[in-house]
Amino acid sequence: MTPNDRWILPDGIDEALPEKARLLESARRKLIDLYRSWGYDLVIPPLIEYLDSLLTGTGSDLDLQTFKITDQISGRMMGVRADITPQVARIDANRLQNETPSRLCYIGSVLTTRPKGLSGSRSPIQVGAELYGHAGSASDREILQLLLETLKTCGIESVYLDLGHAGIYRDISASAGLTADQTEVLFEMLQRKAVPEIHAWLDQLELKDEAKAGLAELAMLNGEVSVIKRAKELLAFAGVNVALYLDQLEKLGKMIERHYPQVEVNFDLAELSGYHYETGIVYTAYVSGEGREVARGGRYDGIGKFFGRSRPAVGFSVDLKILQQLSTKNFSTQPGLIWAPATDDSDLAKEIVKLREMGERVVTALDGQAGPQELGCTHRLVNKNGQWVIQEIE
Repeated sequence: MTPNDRWILPDGIDEALPEKARLLESARRKLIDLYRSWGYDLVIPPLIEYLDSLLTGTGSDLDLQTFKITDQISGRMMGVRADITPQVARIDANRLQNETPSRLCYIGSVLTTRPKGLSGSRSPIQVGAELYGHAGSASDREILQLLLETLKTCGIESVYLDLGHAGIYRDISASAGLTADQTEVLFEMLQRKAVPEIHAWLDQLELKDEAKAGLAELAMLNGEVSVIKRAKELLAFAGVNVALYLDQLEKLGKMIERHYPQVEVNFDLAELSGYHYETGIVYTAYVSGEGREVARGGRYDGIGKFFGRSRPAVGFSVDLKILQQLSTKNFSTQPGLIWAPATDDSDLAKEIVKLREMGERVVTALDGQAGPQELGCTHRLVNKNGQWVIQEIE
């Protein structure tokens, strides 16, 4: 590496210069205030933990995404977090041990070995909220609303929301009589929406006709609310639980239509990206013109059992960097910069303190520095008749 190359950052790793950092920090504060107003308490998990904690439960799918190092003190393997969700689950189950529902929120940097999606970033700033200790539809609804409020706070209102339910695939594959291996094979094909391949594969199996018909059409069960009616007919063979899951989806869709008419809902019963740990309602948010998802969430009951205490859980996460890039709001508003001369005048020192306490930005002249205009100052402090006053720089 030459001296001219030493400033280059690794692929997928970025930094925030003053303007972008100001935007990110402003958005961060607004979101933390939003979550606080909903009763969610902020937690700050560590950047690094032992692997057997980080890769527990939902973290098991993160093995390839986690940077691993050896702890020089204990000799144990540690990892830099690639997802904060399992850390917050550990906090609820092991550290807080509440008997009542817990509402927790978080924000922090994560690091992944490979970029996620099309953004190319390996260092997102993950923001999220989790609700533990309640298994009903009310908590599903609350978390989904909070997700939409998160996007709205960042000026992102024209949202496309994919709604699904992880329990549907589990129940219909079990009711159809698929083995564990067959369930995984079909799962992989559903992720690719490989409809002809699915039909050919099902034709080789000895299943009831109604089961074959339901599994064959699953990949195509996506669209507006009419999909729910079609699904109730095709998947009736799977029993009452699937019908209940479909009712939950329909009710959530109606809630969104009533409170967030600008959000376009798409029901996708083959949305299984979190299948290996999600247990209930799942959702992914998109914005027009963006190929990547902007938010993801759902229910993952029982995650706490890996930390000694099983609790229902539902939550969501977003990347603050993506939200800031897509935001239509101007988070950069800030006071102009005031220039103060270099002097030991005690009255000036008091005036500077007062202005800073009021939220103004004041810089004091340094020996040999450029003038206030070169520094981007919009105002200056001048002494008039023994009083220090602010004067606009023309």
